[in-house]
Amino acid sequence: MDILRTKNPEHALEQWLAKSVTPWDYLAVRYEYVQYYLPDSPVIELLAIFQQLEGQTTFTVTALDKLLVDQLAVLDYDCFDLGDFCVAYGFPLLFLDRPMRLEPVAIGKPWGREIWFTGIEQRGQSYVSDGVARSPLPWVLSAAPRRLAAGAERHINLLKILDPLPEEVYGDLYFELHEEKREVYVVTHIDRQAWPEGKGAIRFGFDPEVKASYASEDDFRSDFLAAVKRYEAVRRKIDDLFDQRREVLGIDANVPVPASCLQDWFDELPEHLQQQERQLREDMNRFTALLPLSVGNVVKVPLLTPHALQHGVRTVEFQTPVYERRILSFAQKVLTQGHWDTEQAVTMMSLETPDLPQLTILEEGLGYLLVEVVAFDDFRVWRLTLLPGSGYLVPATGYYGLLMAIDGVVVLGGHHLLKEEAVLLPAERTETLLINQSAEDAVVLIARPT
Repeated sequence: MDILRTKNPEHALEQWLAKSVTPWDYLAVRYEYVQYYLPDSPVIELLAIFQQLEGQTTFTVTALDKLLVDQLAVLDYDCFDLGDFCVAYGFPLLFLDRPMRLEPVAIGKPWGREIWFTGIEQRGQSYVSDGVARSPLPWVLSAAPRRLAAGAERHINLLKILDPLPEEVYGDLYFELHEEKREVYVVTHIDRQAWPEGKGAIRFGFDPEVKASYASEDDFRSDFLAAVKRYEAVRRKIDDLFDQRREVLGIDANVPVPASCLQDWFDELPEHLQQQERQLREDMNRFTALLPLSVGNVVKVPLLTPHALQHGVRTVEFQTPVYERRILSFAQKVLTQGHWDTEQAVTMMSLETPDLPQLTILEEGLGYLLVEVVAFDDFRVWRLTLLPGSGYLVPATGYYGLLMAIDGVVVLGGHHLLKEEAVLLPAERTETLLINQSAEDAVVLIARPT
């Protein structure tokens, strides 16, 4: 196989496509790729192979090493078939202008786990899959960043699922705020053991009645900060004792421990310390507000608003790919940093208590309803509901898109998507028909940058 060395695989692709491509013709390129999301940005050499198939461009991307180069050099490619090649070597066969299935990576958290569909960072990278084989998402995007992501390949919005434990306290997320990161949650499941009536909650801003009882906002902030500091002192005392348990058991100090184990350790603490933790946590939380949540609710998180999703409330989240936060408090040990940010956060936090947003109907047609979930400055999210058997043309926008099935079974570009399965919509694509193949209403979420 002839392999072209290049610094720009997409430029080589454009030149190849501009020629008269004959059947069985292919383009194989090798190029250096900077893994910007890893420490010290190590360089890896990648191999991308493109081939035309019935007017569409198929491709695959993988790491290139000497063994693979040697294997490719001795193969006869007079009638090269990229599909057969991918099957033989275990590489995914992808289409340049069709939706591409996203395969998630799970990231453990002290409160449960996050399931990343477009994660590209040191802690984990998501994948693109053809249903059999897969390649890391950043590698795939590097092969044709303009066609796939309109040049935003390093700034793909993060699509993930928040999957908190059902246990109270242990499944509650950090009470935190963001200065830049924009987030929107869509509730997909409420654990009935945690919330028997089917209504969960998010800790969201501050209690209006408690706030009104203060003569000034400064006094409110001051007392809230003092309450948090009192709780933090006992929290750190308990966490230090738990760290001693970790050391004896050979458990790393910064990995999640099962909630059942933490509860056993807590139950073995002196009774006065247990009571002190509960009382100070209650004193701290009385300043905050709990917003009830049901399946289907949408939560738009304003900048500077402290928030903490509660245990047993599973959500789909879209957010800008920015890792920044200020942790005000947490009822466990924070594993990713050695401090809370309470002092800085209290000075900047908003004291408003937002409500659930009103959704705007954008389009209503035969068998479908499209509503706008959120419109931030940098991205938008829509919710599409399809009646059984009905369809919707997903438009060609010139932007990449993210689409996730929430209910029902839908078919899009040859992919059958079940609940919480997702695809990347390439930036340079044609209109694609989305069909509800289930006997019930189907719901999908679609996001794109603005």
